[in-house]
Amino acid sequence: MKQAENIIVGISIGDLNGIGGEIVLKTFEDGRILDFCTPVIFASIKVMSFLKTHFNSSINFHSINSINQIAIGKVNVFNVWKEPVKINFGQEDLKIGEYAIKSLASATKALKEGDVDVLITAPINKHNIQSEEFKFPGHTDYLAQELGGESLMFMITDTLRVGLLTDHVPVKDVSTHITPELIQQKINTVYKSLITDFNIQKPKIAVLGINPHTGDHGVIGNEDDNVLRPTLKKIKESGKLVYGPYAADSFFGSDNYKNFDAIIASYHDQGLIPFKTLSFGQGVNYTAGLNKIRTSPDHGTAYEIAGKREANESSFKEALFSALHIYKNRREFEELTSNPLKKAPRNERSKNYKDR
Repeated sequence: MKQAENIIVGISIGDLNGIGGEIVLKTFEDGRILDFCTPVIFASIKVMSFLKTHFNSSINFHSINSINQIAIGKVNVFNVWKEPVKINFGQEDLKIGEYAIKSLASATKALKEGDVDVLITAPINKHNIQSEEFKFPGHTDYLAQELGGESLMFMITDTLRVGLLTDHVPVKDVSTHITPELIQQKINTVYKSLITDFNIQKPKIAVLGINPHTGDHGVIGNEDDNVLRPTLKKIKESGKLVYGPYAADSFFGSDNYKNFDAIIASYHDQGLIPFKTLSFGQGVNYTAGLNKIRTSPDHGTAYEIAGKREANESSFKEALFSALHIYKNRREFEELTSNPLKKAPRNERSKNYKDR
């Protein structure tokens, strides 16, 4: 089914009343993309045909009912359901939330079983997806359960990467969640990802403080002095280039972030507000640390413009390119580390044999 140079990309369609369908269509209207990847949209041909007509798309779909029917070089639609779906752009709808989860579950299953190589998730509504079967605040937590590894929300562009110690946690609970064990786990995940996913051999990582001004020596909280600093000192002594904690307010304003390969923020808004301010529309939400690759655009369902043909596909397209790039980097890293002698330069191999 697969070709060596053509990566199979699974796509969960997200909230059908949002802009997900539009940005997927706009992305693959550029036929050149099909030269190096094959998309598989997990939805239904009826839904995608409706979206194609509504958005005047020129895409020709290849409808499949079995994953082994994937056609290389075509835009495949895997029929997760067959019944018609009522789409009302811009409306929050519990039934639409159910279809978003059906798509996600089917795409994730294909990813786990190796039928697709990477997963791109279109935006969901975190409220209408909740049910007895699905009780997760978002994609990251669900994928952490379904896939192997230690998940971490990693917001990335070509020049900026921001990870989080805590993600979908209420602000009032942030400090209680941040423990030495959590700090070490998240830093290790980022460090490994920078090496294997981004081909950075000696990563430099900055960590932002928990409290304003990193606590001002206990005047504004003790968590930075009692938890963060000692843990960072221990990690740095192990050989990792980890620095901080830095006061978050001046860190980005002074352009200090440009001196590091990644920044780890203590909580959601501390990291994502500067990230989206600096790169909105070009950023990608990457779930680092898992045994499979998942990316997503850096925006939500955008109900206010859904169905109006105004959605910008740039972030979704960046999510696609990032997934392909990370997939190739991982494959290269695995090849280099699985048999170093086989991959060594010829003169180096000769030397190894002579020394025996």
